[in-house]
Amino acid sequence: MKLTRVAPYLFVLLWSTGFVGAKYGLPYADPFIFLSLRVLIAALILFAVASLKRAPVAIGLSNIAKSSIIGFFLHACYLGGVFFAISTGLSAGVAAVVTSLQPVLVSLLGVKILGERLKNRQLIGLIFGLTGVILVLSPGFSSPLPIAGVVAITIALLGTTCATLLQKKLGAQIPILSGTAYQYCASGLILLVAAITTGSTSITWSGHFIVAFIWLILVLSVGAVLLLLWLLNNGSAAGVSSLFYLVPHATALEAYLLFGESVSIIGVFGIGITAFGVWLVIKTKN
Repeated sequence: MKLTRVAPYLFVLLWSTGFVGAKYGLPYADPFIFLSLRVLIAALILFAVASLKRAPVAIGLSNIAKSSIIGFFLHACYLGGVFFAISTGLSAGVAAVVTSLQPVLVSLLGVKILGERLKNRQLIGLIFGLTGVILVLSPGFSSPLPIAGVVAITIALLGTTCATLLQKKLGAQIPILSGTAYQYCASGLILLVAAITTGSTSITWSGHFIVAFIWLILVLSVGAVLLLLWLLNNGSAAGVSSLFYLVPHATALEAYLLFGESVSIIGVFGIGITAFGVWLVIKTKN
């Protein structure tokens, strides 16, 4: 089976575990220091892998600058926003549905910025996808929303949207291993400054935190992010972004299996609608 067929669904599976990792880890660490250490260690791992594979590490100041900008939006804004929002009490469901608006923004902006043509079938698919996400996560909207959390998750949405467009426009020619490592270096330093200036540097190195920390570094920051950038370099921004519609559903299933959180009948129906919508967007034939 070709990687191009398996990669989108593998990405959804890996990316969805980020919420599970956050649920395990955030009770034991402040969000900014948690993320800063995570991405800086991931940078060291990627530099080491690049050296072992004899991939270019010195990629030039221009590419380092481009990677740093992409990293700021993808890791500092998106991940920082999601983790901070959840730490304020915003439910993972609400966080997921807000960030799941990303495919709509990317598709609409991609027409103008990237010159991508949005077919009628894809537009219909995006609408189906968003409808399905809302159905799955609608039970989570009953509790009051913390203002700080809403602001943070909005920043996360804008961050992942900008990062996707910038990676497609500026990052396709940058070596993926070293480019991602420089993304992490820049965003890790920014998150570290944020942690120090806000006094949010507390970590309790419990067994649960260590497991979540290692998982998020290896599976998310190394595996899932590299796969995301590879998908963006080999597909349309709209098609790749539509995969984010499936992430909340995969997370809901994982939460059910790991934490016993139930999924309603409406939610099951929503999963089916979303899957159909994503299929419409990434379908290659007219």
